[in-house]
Amino acid sequence: MRLQSHVLFLCTGNSARSIMAEAILNHYSGGRFRAYSAGSRPKGLVHPLALETLRSHGIPIDGLRSKPLTEFLQADAPAIDYVVTVCSSAAKEACPLFPKKATIEHWDLPDPAAVEGDIDKQKEAFQKIFDVLHQRILLYFLSR
Repeated sequence: MRLQSHVLFLCTGNSARSIMAEAILNHYSGGRFRAYSAGSRPKGLVHPLALETLRSHGIPIDGLRSKPLTEFLQADAPAIDYVVTVCSSAAKEACPLFPKKATIEHWDLPDPAAVEGDIDKQKEAFQKIFDVLHQRILLYFLSR
């Protein structure tokens, strides 16, 4: 019997929000959870400001990569217990669906990668999303 619950964070591009959530949960869960992330239309790279934000909080970034949802639909994929979509309907994103049996949550979060303006404004957007993800992960997964 598995002692660890598996969590998949989903979004469209898998370059910022879902990647950050994966890293945050893996870092703080003490092995209780194993987090993954994927996208329905992955960008193929992780946004540099997502990596910078994670590093600034002492969260390891090794092995983080943008990957397709199809990796988690294969027969040999890990059994996913929870799926959390992090798309923002306000940004008119189409959140991906997960067809396998799992507890599904939706966190309506804006995409920090879509913020335009100077670098300080962009960094602030990534920090805000980090703070929201960190708080929700602590409340939803780690306070159980």
